[in-house]
Amino acid sequence: MGSAMAIPMTPPDGAADFLTLHGWTGARIDPLAGDASFRRYFRVHDGARRAILMDAPPPHEDPRPFVTMARWLAERSFAAPAILALDLDRGLVLLEDFGDDRLREAADADAVATVPLYEAAVDLLVALRAHPASELRAYDRAELQREAGLLTEWYCPAVGAAADVAGYRAAWDAVLDRAEPLIPVAVLRDYHAENLMLVGPERRMGLLDFQDALAGHPAYDLVSLLQDARRDVDPALEDRMLARYRAATGEGDSFMDAYHVLGAQRNAKIIGIFTRLWKRDGKPRYPALCPRVWGYLERDLTHPVLAPVARWFDDNLPPEWRGDPMAIATARGLA
Repeated sequence: MGSAMAIPMTPPDGAADFLTLHGWTGARIDPLAGDASFRRYFRVHDGARRAILMDAPPPHEDPRPFVTMARWLAERSFAAPAILALDLDRGLVLLEDFGDDRLREAADADAVATVPLYEAAVDLLVALRAHPASELRAYDRAELQREAGLLTEWYCPAVGAAADVAGYRAAWDAVLDRAEPLIPVAVLRDYHAENLMLVGPERRMGLLDFQDALAGHPAYDLVSLLQDARRDVDPALEDRMLARYRAATGEGDSFMDAYHVLGAQRNAKIIGIFTRLWKRDGKPRYPALCPRVWGYLERDLTHPVLAPVARWFDDNLPPEWRGDPMAIATARGLA
């Protein structure tokens, strides 16, 4: 796969024709953002009307899972962007524009607002678990192991660690039973402050980046929110939101075991992904996010349920090899 960094933020071929076909003749197309994949986003202006153009180009991207999940969420009264127009062959999707008011910036700008904003995000997850997710593919042990393995596949070589890969898999095998859901729920898998929009005058919680949704444990999205790779979440806020979620759902100690197992798994995966984005995809800003993620991971590893995984980390990645992989590789003469 080539470098996603090389893709320019110019409108894709055929965008103007696509917009004309669907009633947006002559609309202005402004770059909005790319992300950690090949997807790109543009804001479309036509007088007072605005929309978002998603460019999810084949063969690198397939917009169908996004469209399917957006409709699944909307049918259940969750705020996913309405699909205004589609060209699946070109990977073009015209979406409702949720604006620019993200939970991230709203919480950063107003400490007093942070708690109610996070309460609303937690309450949405409580509501989401009420809907059966049987039509979604299972977030099973094989997928959890594959994801956790991104740390040994990418991070360990980057920092020069000769990791015991078989021992790593065995350590996860010893704890993943704790993350088996009794009743699988829709897990959006990227539920965090930069993907939650505050929509309309009532600032309803709008959802983005849910195309990878699977049926899994309800603790996973809570971890995504409260151990946010891109924003520091105070441990006291994490504890308060966990207490709110548990009070609303009646979840007990086994839920907390699953929360920390999935927290460790997700954080190990993210460290691997951020390293891959640097090493394979030429995106050097991601390694600098790893120290925050290591902080979450190390907190999760203190929980007794994760003792086998904690032992592996103690034996294979000493503290001086945990952090920004680019900085560590440079210090060791490996970059």
